[in-house]
Amino acid sequence: MKNIKTLKIKIFFDGAKKKTIFEMYKKNLIRGFTTNPSIMKKDGVRNFKGFCKEILSVVKKKPISIEVFSDNFNEMERQALEINSWADNIYIKIPITNTKNKPSYDLIKSLSKQNVKLNLTAVMTIERVNQITKILKKSTRNFISIFAGRIADTGRDPIPVMKEAIEILKYLPNTELIWASPRELLNVFQADEIGCHIITITEDILKKFTLIGYDLNQFSLDTVKMFHSDAIKSGFKL
Repeated sequence: MKNIKTLKIKIFFDGAKKKTIFEMYKKNLIRGFTTNPSIMKKDGVRNFKGFCKEILSVVKKKPISIEVFSDNFNEMERQALEINSWADNIYIKIPITNTKNKPSYDLIKSLSKQNVKLNLTAVMTIERVNQITKILKKSTRNFISIFAGRIADTGRDPIPVMKEAIEILKYLPNTELIWASPRELLNVFQADEIGCHIITITEDILKKFTLIGYDLNQFSLDTVKMFHSDAIKSGFKL
């Protein structure tokens, strides 16, 4: 039986709705926060700095990852340093490449030397993980976000990749692995079982936590009732 109380993995909330973030900040279950430009766009953020500053006025004691949005590495660095100056609990999200597929390694190395806490994002291969670990400053805290859900979207099993990454990061104890872009609640338990440090969850997945351990016979009946109710509401006739 799956049990949320036995989870060792840290759960980070992934979103950009201010009200929801403020609610999640009060919950012991949520240990940190992540966002990105796509989520911000989806959730209606218009003023990047204003939004971030408002979130940071509340989210003070849990880590929060905020992503740069330039495609130019010099401008990425400028944005990273400015964002980093806003609060001590910020991790700067740097995509592993720019849109021209040029690796961000030099930028990562430069920011790490400046003691900026990083969240290296959109990673999907062990090759990238190996390259990152060669350039990160060992004394600085960092995250590496492997997009396990997107790996799974290609028909590949992400678990072997995640397991190998965990082994690699044993030699970089201040860097934690994030299972990013999970597709279902089961991923939380899969990530926990292999010893992944962190998993991000969206509001949709969070809502399913009430189903953990739910009786399957009752769930089956609930589903039948839903089908029947929807059929009546639709006014179907034959």
